[in-house]
Amino acid sequence: MLSETSTAAVRATLPVVGAAIGDIADLFYRKLFDAHPELLRDLFNRGNQASGAQRQALAGSIAAFATQLVEHPDTRPDVMLGRIANKHASLGVTAPQYEIVHTHLFDAIAEVLGDAVSPEAAAAWDEVYWLMANALIALEERLHAQQGVTAGDVWREWTVASRAEDTPDVATFRIIPSDGGPAPAFRPGQYVSVQVELPDGALQIRQYSLTGSPGSATRSFAVKRVRGGDGPEGEVSTHLHARLRAGDRLRVSAPYGDLVLDGADGAPLLLASAGIGCTPILSMLEHLAEEKHPSPVTVVHGDRSPADHALRAEHAALTGSLPDASAHVWYENPEPGHPAHRTGTVDLSGLPVAPGTRAYLCGPLPFMRAVRSQLLEKGVAAADIHYEVFGPDLWLAQD
Repeated sequence: MLSETSTAAVRATLPVVGAAIGDIADLFYRKLFDAHPELLRDLFNRGNQASGAQRQALAGSIAAFATQLVEHPDTRPDVMLGRIANKHASLGVTAPQYEIVHTHLFDAIAEVLGDAVSPEAAAAWDEVYWLMANALIALEERLHAQQGVTAGDVWREWTVASRAEDTPDVATFRIIPSDGGPAPAFRPGQYVSVQVELPDGALQIRQYSLTGSPGSATRSFAVKRVRGGDGPEGEVSTHLHARLRAGDRLRVSAPYGDLVLDGADGAPLLLASAGIGCTPILSMLEHLAEEKHPSPVTVVHGDRSPADHALRAEHAALTGSLPDASAHVWYENPEPGHPAHRTGTVDLSGLPVAPGTRAYLCGPLPFMRAVRSQLLEKGVAAADIHYEVFGPDLWLAQD
């Protein structure tokens, strides 16, 4: 909880800091990478830095956390903190790195705002930062303890057992531990970080959802190649598509992620995805099929075309194996004979949603915003709508 003195100072300066938070984030990252170029080379996603997405996400999370402290002092934004902590844990972020961030972030605040922030206000924002940082450090320590690893040492060497081409732009890799030991347990919906060495020597990291059954001896993840266009080409996805073959080795983290299936109480489920967002949903469906889940499951998916629908056969087969499940798929460019009311983008207006439904969403942000709004209109409780963002969480930055 923020102290009374700091609450007043943060409330008074929140409009000023909020208006400049984008400039602060931009200067912060420049200062950080000038002082620690190894962090950009081996920890931060260079593509997200080039596009500005990481700067937006940082600005949004700081503003959201400060606003929560001021407007709702008796509660903590645990959903937001949990999502960030899982991502940091999977990257191997360590507690001392929060000190490094603090130094360059507050240098950036001082440079951008100057005299607009008094010593009292600076001390209040310092308190905000450490409340957020210490909460994340504690959460990350618990996540590491659950996986039996330590911060900064989350990696294990795995061997590619097989590779399958699902679409022209999506490949699925099945991997096994190189040391012959058992694969670590995971919960349906979780992801792993994959670290690869690129031709320039950089050790870049990306997260990929696990697609198979938690009970399997192997692990599988699908990679969509990010092609250049509106943004930079995905250097890790391109590298994996071009070079990773059966027998190759790579470093993979323990599993993390807070979009995890919790359907034990028998609530109706709605699993909605778009594009490569189907990957965590497939793991959930596999688990539900193995458990012979008896409650209603509504599966919703949107894609550009049937040819672009990654793991399409598995998506349909797993849904069909459940005793009370229905699939509703929208294609923007469908095959002949596809229902007209399922052509275009996902629209839940004509789809019945049972009372008490728990929903899980994964896909591009516009898709998830639209589906969430439609679910709220249908009476689904906000607390029962869970989502996963691939890459920086820009939801907060745009709210």
